[in-house]
Amino acid sequence: MSSTAQTLDPLANIKAVYLAAEDLKIAASILYQAYHDDPLFLDIFESEKEGYESRLRSAIREELNAFWAAKQPMIGLFEEERLLAVACLISPNSEFQPNRFWHWRLKMLLTAGYLGMKQMVEKEQRVKERIPHEKYHMLSFIGVHPDHQHRGLGHVLMSAIDSIVVEEETSEGVGVYVTLPKCLSFFSDGKYEHIEELKVSRINGQIMFRPRP
Repeated sequence: MSSTAQTLDPLANIKAVYLAAEDLKIAASILYQAYHDDPLFLDIFESEKEGYESRLRSAIREELNAFWAAKQPMIGLFEEERLLAVACLISPNSEFQPNRFWHWRLKMLLTAGYLGMKQMVEKEQRVKERIPHEKYHMLSFIGVHPDHQHRGLGHVLMSAIDSIVVEEETSEGVGVYVTLPKCLSFFSDGKYEHIEELKVSRINGQIMFRPRP
C-alpha cells in the first residue's frame, strides 16, 4: 500500500519547513545554480570578466547569511533529509531594507564589487517603489535543484509561500521581480499579476504581485 501511494503521489514525502543554519550551504548551492544564467545577475556580476562564478556564489552566500541574521523567512522543501528547493522572502514589517546592514555592505563590496553591490541595492529600491502596496512580502530568491525539476516542486514551494503570507496578518500579498523569461509563465500560472516592466542596468524584467490568498 505504501509503495502504491508513493507511485500515485510522487510528492507525498515532500515537506516544507523553515531552513536551519546548517541548511544554508546547500541552499546557497541550489540558488547559485538557479540564478547562474539569470540575465540580471549575468549583467550585475559582469559574466564576461574572470571570476563571475565565484563572485555570484559569494554574493548569494552573503545574502543568505544576511537573511538568517535578520530572521527573514527562508523555506526549504525536503525529501527525507535532502534539501531540494528553496525560497527566501522579506517580511512586510521587516527592517531588512535594501541598504542592509553595514557588515553586509562591506562583505558584498569585497565579493561583488562596488558596482555589483550598488546595482543590487538599486534594483530592490526601484522594485519596492513600484509595487502599489504598503505591507507585503517580497520574494527575493526561489530555486529548485536541477536534478529535481519538472516534479511540481515549484508549485509546492509556491503553496508554502502562500502559507507564510496568510500567517502574517498585515501582509497584502507577495511581490517578485522576474528577469528569466521562462519563469514568467510559472508565476502567471500561480496567479501573480503583472504590475510593470522595469529596466535595471541593461536588463528588462517584470514586476509581479500575488494578492493575499
